[in-house]
Amino acid sequence: MSREQQVLDRIERARRRRPVVRDERITMAHGAGGKATRTLVEAVFVEAFGNPLLAPLGDGATLPAGAGDLAFTTDAFVVSPLFFPGGDIGDLAVNGTVNDLAMCGARPRYLSAGFILEEGFPVADLRRVTASMAAAASAAGVTIVTGDTKVVERGKADGCYVTTTGVGTVEHAFSAARPGDAVIVSGPIGEHGAAIMLARGDFGIEGDITSDTAPLHGLALALLEAVPGQVRALRDATRGGVATVLNELAGTAGLSITVEEDTLPVRPAVTGVCELLGLDPLYVACEGRFVAVVAGEHAERAVEALRGHALGAQAAVIGRVEAGNPGMVLLRTGFGGTRVVDVLVGDPLPRIC
Repeated sequence: MSREQQVLDRIERARRRRPVVRDERITMAHGAGGKATRTLVEAVFVEAFGNPLLAPLGDGATLPAGAGDLAFTTDAFVVSPLFFPGGDIGDLAVNGTVNDLAMCGARPRYLSAGFILEEGFPVADLRRVTASMAAAASAAGVTIVTGDTKVVERGKADGCYVTTTGVGTVEHAFSAARPGDAVIVSGPIGEHGAAIMLARGDFGIEGDITSDTAPLHGLALALLEAVPGQVRALRDATRGGVATVLNELAGTAGLSITVEEDTLPVRPAVTGVCELLGLDPLYVACEGRFVAVVAGEHAERAVEALRGHALGAQAAVIGRVEAGNPGMVLLRTGFGGTRVVDVLVGDPLPRIC
C-alpha cells in the first residue's frame, strides 16, 4: 500500500467516528457550513429530531402528498452588510429558498417570510428589502403567502434578519451516483463570498465583483429535461463553497470524487481577491451556482444544455466520480500533484448569507 493511500485510509477512519461537539459554547465556525456545522447538526439536531425524512440532510425534505411529492425547505439569512453589489438580503432570501427547492428536483411554488427587526431599523431600508423580495419572487414565479414579524431591542438583531420557508412540487427524482459519473459546476465559483468581503470594506481591497445570487430552478429544469433520468444529484454551493458540496456528495455516494484544478471556472477578479486574502475559491460561497452529478456518457449533452441558459453560460465538467477511497475528494493540481480537498474548517467568511 502506498504512503498516499495510507494517509487517505487514516482520514477515512477519522471521518467514520461518531460526531461529538466538544465546544461548550457556539462559535462562528458552527455557522460556516463546514466540519463544525456538520458536527453540530449531527450531534445535536439529528440526535434530538432524528427521523427517516430528516436523515438525508439534504437541501430540503421530500414529503409524500397524495398524488405527488412535495419539497419543503426553510432557511435563515443574516448576511452583513444587508446591501451588497449584485443584491441584498431580500433577493438572497428568496433565491436561496427557491434554489433549495430546485436542488430537490422540485418546481418552487410558495414561500413564507419572517422578519426579525431591530428597534431603530430605517423603514426605508425595510421597504427596499421587501421590494427586492417581491421582485425576486416574481422573477422566480413564486408567491409569498404568509409570514411573521418580530421586533427586538436596539443592538439585538444587527438591523434585519429574514427567514423564508418554501414549498414546491417534485417533478424529478435522482438516482445513486456511480463510478464514471461526471461532476459539473454550473458557472464561475466564489463570486458571492468575494462580493460580500469587498462590500464590508475591512481589507481596503477594491474589485469589480458582484454577487451571483439568482434563482436556479430554471437552469436546473433545463438540465433535468435535457438528460432525463441521468442526473444523480444537485447541490447549490452556498456556505462552505464547492469543496464542501463535493465532500457531501462523495460521502453520500460512498465513493470518491477527483477534480481537475485546471477545469475549475473562476473569474480572474475572484482569484485575485482570494490570493490576496489567502483563501481558496473552492471554499468561497456561491448563491447562483450548483454542482451536478450526471451519468458520464451524458456529460457533454448536460453541459450543452446548461450553456444554453443565461445562468449556465460557463458551465464545465470539473471532475469524475471514482470507486475507492469512499467519501474522499481529491484535486489534481496544475503541477501534476494530488491533494485532499477536505470539508471547510473554521469560518473564514462569516455572515455571507
